[in-house]
Amino acid sequence: MKTDELREKYLSFFESKGHTRVASDVLVPTWDASVLFTPAGMNQFKDHFLGKVALEFTRATTCQKCMRTGDIDNVGRTPRHHTFFEMLGNFSFGDYFKAEAIAWAWEFLTDKKWLGLPPETLSVTVYKDDQEAADIWHEKIGLPTSRISYEEEDENFWPASAPSQGPDGVCGPCSEIYYTAPGREPLEIWNLVFTQFNRVGDPPDNLRALPSKNIDTGMGLERTAAALQDVETNFHIDILMPIVQAAAEVCSVKYEYHSENGRRLRRITDHVRACTFAVHENVYPGPKKERYVVKRLLRRAVLDGHQIGMREPFLCQIVPTVVEMMANQYPELKVSAERVSTVIKQEEGTFFSTIETGLNRIETVFDSMQTENRTTVDGYVAFDIYQTYGFPPELFETIAAEKNLAFDWEGFRKAMVEHGEPDPDGPKSPDGIGMGSKGPIDSLKQVHHKTNFLGYDAAESTATVLGIIAGKAPHDHLCDKMEEVGHADPVRVVLDKTPFYGESGGQVGDVGKLVGGHFEFEVIDTQKDGELFIHFGHLKTGVMSEGDTVKAVVDTDRREAIQRAHSATHLLHHALHKHLGEHAQQQGSKVDSDWLRFDFTNLSPVTPEELARIAEDVTADVATAAEVKWETLPLAEARKQGAMMLFGEKYPDPVRMVSMGPLSAGAHSRELCGGTHLTNTNQVGAFEIISEEGVSAGTRRIVALTGKRAEEQVVETTTSLEKTAKLLGCATSQVPEAVAALLEQQRSLKKLLSTGGTAGEESAPTFTAAKDQLSYQQVKITLTEAGRLLSVAPLTVPERVESLLAEVDSMKRQLAERDAAGPLSADKLLESATKVGETTVVVAETPGAPQNLMRQLIDQLRAKEDSVAVLLAACEGGEKVTLIAGISKDLQSSGVSAGKWIGPVAKTLGGGGGGRPDMAQAGGKQPEKLSEALEVAMQTIKEMIGA
Repeated sequence: MKTDELREKYLSFFESKGHTRVASDVLVPTWDASVLFTPAGMNQFKDHFLGKVALEFTRATTCQKCMRTGDIDNVGRTPRHHTFFEMLGNFSFGDYFKAEAIAWAWEFLTDKKWLGLPPETLSVTVYKDDQEAADIWHEKIGLPTSRISYEEEDENFWPASAPSQGPDGVCGPCSEIYYTAPGREPLEIWNLVFTQFNRVGDPPDNLRALPSKNIDTGMGLERTAAALQDVETNFHIDILMPIVQAAAEVCSVKYEYHSENGRRLRRITDHVRACTFAVHENVYPGPKKERYVVKRLLRRAVLDGHQIGMREPFLCQIVPTVVEMMANQYPELKVSAERVSTVIKQEEGTFFSTIETGLNRIETVFDSMQTENRTTVDGYVAFDIYQTYGFPPELFETIAAEKNLAFDWEGFRKAMVEHGEPDPDGPKSPDGIGMGSKGPIDSLKQVHHKTNFLGYDAAESTATVLGIIAGKAPHDHLCDKMEEVGHADPVRVVLDKTPFYGESGGQVGDVGKLVGGHFEFEVIDTQKDGELFIHFGHLKTGVMSEGDTVKAVVDTDRREAIQRAHSATHLLHHALHKHLGEHAQQQGSKVDSDWLRFDFTNLSPVTPEELARIAEDVTADVATAAEVKWETLPLAEARKQGAMMLFGEKYPDPVRMVSMGPLSAGAHSRELCGGTHLTNTNQVGAFEIISEEGVSAGTRRIVALTGKRAEEQVVETTTSLEKTAKLLGCATSQVPEAVAALLEQQRSLKKLLSTGGTAGEESAPTFTAAKDQLSYQQVKITLTEAGRLLSVAPLTVPERVESLLAEVDSMKRQLAERDAAGPLSADKLLESATKVGETTVVVAETPGAPQNLMRQLIDQLRAKEDSVAVLLAACEGGEKVTLIAGISKDLQSSGVSAGKWIGPVAKTLGGGGGGRPDMAQAGGKQPEKLSEALEVAMQTIKEMIGA
């Protein structure tokens, strides 16, 4: 089937299913600030999916011109990669969903009226948690389960890895369709995306169902055509092979698929086609953003031609063939063909005029680097070559990588800034993947690929420094050497091999030191970036240089503490399965020095009794002194042996399985794990659960300690309960009851203070401080219950009880002071009132009165008197004074303000405050001046009233 026929059949098929045929969007969507080029068919429908536009249709089908440059170095080298490609798609905006999308995909692929592919040549993948899609494929389509595979979120979710890594927003699972032609490998030809969730925050429970579910599918036109035409690469289909042959003819070479020139000709084909469409849309080669992408593609194609032997413009001669091959679908290309050829020829001529001297200059740089034993291209030198010869840094980096040399991107960018040059890439990404955003780590990856990890069997080893990175991203850069001791920001060091574990799988990174012949570097953390291990730290002495041999030494005490916590985590997981059920699957974890945090699935809180049994089981398993061992084996064999697969992990094949057992229950713990572990369970030492709580709906979290920290926790827990019992004057077993009584006493006293009750109405329970003996588990449960009543952590119970006791004593004193002063009431206060003109003025001390009672008294006085001004004062514990003033509406109307009245009174007491005109509050720190302050209050209000 011809490519044009495939394109038309697809669009016609979905038109027959009620879809509106929508024309391809432009290649450069200026309306979308997030991309340089249209990366996928759904891009033009973003607002449709988000419900931001009125829908003229709810079903659409397109053939979209797309451009991506994230995998540009693979173009020509692999059978399927392109920069420019066409994407067939069908879309539903809240209309149909999985059942229809799957059924129609199957019909289009297998019905003889359409593609007529044999059903037995098709297989599918689904997201691991999308049983709905799997059931549709099996039960409604009839696809055998042997041809349905379940994949992780990085393979079968859009955006990739969205559940765990983001971004927040609309997302959903995918189902990919593969075609296997006789004698060929399976080829993905169609991806069905079911956008049914809104991601909100980090996992777990962060995928919220969308009220309106959508469909977004994508079928690569070129790769599907390659499958139907039974050719080994997309470049051999009917619309691309003539362009490849035209390129070969222009370059006067024979096209041979497996030759280096064959790869160059395929790359030339791709880049000329991409630039023909871009220039057609008036995106000319330039210094930044989408124009820079076009410039880079053309100059890469010119470099390929130069390596074949071309010395004059030739890409422009291929444009007519591109137009001829694409004109059936895009007839508008004919109109601009001459203009496109002229633009491309001009750019070629500019680069051809400098490429020879530029390449010679680059070779000089390489010779110099070899003489000086340097492995990283200087970014400033690269910028000079770019500025002088127009040689794009990406091309320089590619040539350098072929010689196993890294490229200093940060140095290049810094040079551009210093010379006032614009950033070639600008703020947008050309395809959502990111182009030109490469940092020093990326440069090291391109050359060295990985760090060999030795930490399973060793805590120290010799190694070679491959790279030194200084500064913070995005201003970090590679250094040939580091000699600044005491620098503030951590430096990053990459080695060829290391015993340091890089943080992953929940286990924190190792610390330690790197020791060279003339320097020492303190490692404060180790992280992983892909397969590179990054050592963060500070140079303590000497000078460290790229290429130095070092002795890498891990802090073994800390490593062993981490291993105790990690091995205990496996035992805890095993115990949770035993006591709660196999649904208690890991939802996340963190393992640090003798400390672990473990999140797991459980719909309800774990009861104290269950938690105690779980802890007892882990302790018993530790005591079995079971061997801890690990082995590498095929993934299928690990599954067969019952290994637990951890949440969110994508496992390689083969895998590393860690086994412990047989344990106390006669079973084994088996998990796939890349972390470091003990060799025997008894090395865990003590194990202590310190908390169990919910983190989200259906997910619980346990925090526990191991080793010495667990032993210290036992002592602190026991001591805390004993201290609390002593404070309350009760037996340790009575602590929860005594705490509850204390809280009730607090509530009762607050009520008495607020309502004007007397101390005689309050009573406190008494307990006998008898000694009792509790087991440690009883001690934990008792202290935990006290903490629950007080809403504090168990170890802070004594502190909270002390605070409550002090509060109760204070309230008792306030009640006593108030009782000694006699009953408080509005009528009682009026008895001592003073008349100032027509206004009743009350300035009085209300011993022991709380603020709310003082306000109530003021409101009562304002209700009883037409014109009244009230200022009340109450001492609190002999340390401070509270003042509250209020006035009637008539005084407010005449310009009197409670806030202005209370100010000088508070100042007399060494304090301050204010408020509204009708009511104000202030405080003072000198209660001994209260009599003087009340005199000031009376004098001030007289002056304000004008009496």
